[in-house]
Amino acid sequence: MNQSNSADYKNILIIQTAFAGDVILTLPLLEEIKFKFPDAKVSFLCIPGAANILENNPFVNEVIVFDKRNSQKGIFAFYKFMISIRDMNFDLVISPHRSLRSTLLSYFSKAGQTISFDVSALSFLYKTKVTYKSNVHEIIRNLSLLKPIGIIKEDIIVPVLFPSEDDCETVDNILKKFKIGIDEKFITIAPGSVWITKAYPEEKYAKVINILKEFDVKIVIVGGEDDEGLGAMLKVLCKNTNVFNAAGKLTFLQSAELIRRSKVILTNDSAPLHIANAMGTKVIALFGATIPEFGFYPIGKNDVVFQTDGLKCRPCSIHGGNRCPIKTFLCMKSIEETDIAMEIMKSVIS
Repeated sequence: MNQSNSADYKNILIIQTAFAGDVILTLPLLEEIKFKFPDAKVSFLCIPGAANILENNPFVNEVIVFDKRNSQKGIFAFYKFMISIRDMNFDLVISPHRSLRSTLLSYFSKAGQTISFDVSALSFLYKTKVTYKSNVHEIIRNLSLLKPIGIIKEDIIVPVLFPSEDDCETVDNILKKFKIGIDEKFITIAPGSVWITKAYPEEKYAKVINILKEFDVKIVIVGGEDDEGLGAMLKVLCKNTNVFNAAGKLTFLQSAELIRRSKVILTNDSAPLHIANAMGTKVIALFGATIPEFGFYPIGKNDVVFQTDGLKCRPCSIHGGNRCPIKTFLCMKSIEETDIAMEIMKSVIS
């Protein structure tokens, strides 16, 4: 691992073009870079769906959007994008993302220093490679990429999000619409996931919600546009009139503000888990195909993980999949709804 002359860095690029949760877990790295190089221009490259996460963030000077699935899809469009990155004259590029495209963007940037993990695609194209440790939290993994430039951080740093006043007002209005008072305790539930095997089944979420009915606590369903239908389905499946669907109605930062005001969030191994950690809200996380040991577990001192131990088939995938390989889905189906509901109420009462 080569050490570099950190005094030269005036124009820095961070590349993280994975999902929103991955971007959130890269924010501590971004923060430490800005502290180390306060006068540098720091740019962050991400996909369109994650750009809102970086709004109002004082540690980034520019967000570069890479639309890898639409406008910049295809060899010619990607080549043009690489040229545009090269023309920005970055002198340091750090890529926590390990994909081939991220490697090519780093390499063709012609930056004097490029850093990524030794397991990244075509990692030999990076000037400096850092050992990828599989047994630590993703935040610590990302921070390890700063060692070659003289930043040594070996503990978890909590990510920070920055909802605006307008975001707060939007949340005020939606809670008013749901008839949830300013000081009223409520919970959030984030039932969605990009991967089916990482999602607790909707009928089991509905059972949890029905158990909570007797406690008369209000529940707000959160998620992106793709989760709006799932939220509507849960309202149909359950018999609890204290359920309100905000999925698809809020941006990431607005959702973050809503989650901040909730007493606890119930979520799969997905972005809302990391949003809640950034906002200081207790997390109850459900792990199915994946396991906390992959490094994406909740980091709050009172957070709780539910999972099914002792299954030889688990984990079945690093990221989850679209079907259970053995067609039982025991990893999620074995997690008891009553146990989840009781843990939620413990959090509300405390």
